[in-house]
Amino acid sequence: MAQITAALVKDLRERTGAGMMDCKKALSACDGDMDKAIDFLREKGLAAAAKKAGRIAAEGVVGSFVCTECGAGAIVEVNCETDFVAKTDNFKALVASIAKHIVKTNPADVDTLLASEMDGKKVSDVVTEAIAKIGEKITVRRFARYENKDGVVAAYIHMGGKIGVLVNMNGGSAELGKDIAMQVAAANPSYLNRTQVPTAELEHEKEVLAEKAKNEGKPANIIEKMLIGQVNKYYKQVCLVDQEYVKDGELTVGKLLKQNNADVVAFTRFQMGEGLEKRQDDFAAEVMAQIK
Repeated sequence: MAQITAALVKDLRERTGAGMMDCKKALSACDGDMDKAIDFLREKGLAAAAKKAGRIAAEGVVGSFVCTECGAGAIVEVNCETDFVAKTDNFKALVASIAKHIVKTNPADVDTLLASEMDGKKVSDVVTEAIAKIGEKITVRRFARYENKDGVVAAYIHMGGKIGVLVNMNGGSAELGKDIAMQVAAANPSYLNRTQVPTAELEHEKEVLAEKAKNEGKPANIIEKMLIGQVNKYYKQVCLVDQEYVKDGELTVGKLLKQNNADVVAFTRFQMGEGLEKRQDDFAAEVMAQIK
């Protein structure tokens, strides 16, 4: 039997919005498995669908650069140890220079990026010099780059680098591209359209919704009809083109794109630190150590 810690209960509560005792009960019933506990709460009607991207923990910045002349753009996540360093001009300048370098050199992956030359030095050496100067561990974690000479590549950075979005779009305008990037930042779609939703994921969603309806005492014929509406509602949550446009609730993103003769080819959304575990410092112990 897995140990159900207060941190685990808190994490489940933050993901689902369910009550503390319900979260503890769900984790106990599912032997501490977070994903199963989320489904357990949903089946009982105690939680809505929850994103499973993981805890947002590490510090750092998501930065971007778009070259309007060459039709390419990039976003990059660079992590550091403290929020204080992440907010400094030196760190932000480092992130900006790396984003610009990615647009220029189009590296295949992070290792290729670090091995490439930027201003006469390897990017890995530039990072090492920054570590020595700033005094914190710095890591280039991930990046995305799009190029569309005949279309639009747009970026949007939210909350000073907490969220970054890059959009590749045919047709439309730079302004529309930024609006779509803002939509992705705000509504966090998982997919571009319905064809991208994995069959296994959709079937799992149907199973959870059907089980919830059964628990509510709904008959089988009613459940079948309900599932059609519930699945459409699910698509509106996870598919960009099906989402309600955040700037105008009368429009879906798909209709907005059609009005502007535009089509989104792809998008990438980085939320700074997602999936990384932040070091938990014992502040009291640290103070005592300094006193001694």
